[in-house]
Amino acid sequence: MKKNILIVLSVILSNYVFAQHENHQPKADTAKTAAKPKSPKMTAMAMVGGNHVHIEYGSPSVRGRSIWNGLVAYNQVWATGAHHATWIDFSQDVMIQGKHIPKGRYGFFTIPNNKTWTIILSKTWDMHLADDYKQENDILRLSVKPSKSKKITEALTYKVLATNDKKGKVKMSWEYLSVAFDFENM
Repeated sequence: MKKNILIVLSVILSNYVFAQHENHQPKADTAKTAAKPKSPKMTAMAMVGGNHVHIEYGSPSVRGRSIWNGLVAYNQVWATGAHHATWIDFSQDVMIQGKHIPKGRYGFFTIPNNKTWTIILSKTWDMHLADDYKQENDILRLSVKPSKSKKITEALTYKVLATNDKKGKVKMSWEYLSVAFDFENM
């Protein structure tokens, strides 16, 4: 009889322990099945002579949406990326359209329009989108004309292109438009 009671108690105890332990099992690895972010964090960088130019941005995709004057409003400051303000870092001083830009990190903003865009470099680079953008922190504003392409760029893409050892170009493309500006190492 004692043996039977011990067996019953062992079964009950083992079921109790198993039930408690079941809640502490490792979760299934969902990394392989998890959806990729719709606007992943991306980087673009290049060496232009001895100047390391580095850009970090969130890269949204078109995904069938109306982009210009739709998802991205005309005549409003845009962080020119997703989730966080885009930033650009120059490891050396540069000259952009005759303006001296000291080496360092800058917020990269634009004001899109159907005919011209304003490109902005701001002393403030670490912010959520353009929420805390203030014009008084601009170090540079320049006007550029967007170029159109017949080929779609599905995901917003930046490129840093070396023209030669002293000169380079920063280019942003998305949907059927691109904007760019030139810089020169000092």
